[in-house]
Amino acid sequence: MPTGSERPCRITPTRDGPLLVEGPVDVVLEDGAVVTSDRFTVALCTCRRSRSYPWCDTSHRRKAKE
Repeated sequence: MPTGSERPCRITPTRDGPLLVEGPVDVVLEDGAVVTSDRFTVALCTCRRSRSYPWCDTSHRRKAKE
């Protein structure tokens, strides 16, 4: 539970898009490495098409090849 001065982390899922996470955040990668982002809002990829995964590069906007 956060103390009075701490705000809970806010995560906003977007339809057919990334998870928007209010920063700063620490992201734990698949290999266990931790990457810190101090941006105001971080977009995390959920479609796994991003060339800069886990960060969203808007690849979800392209149609999947059928």
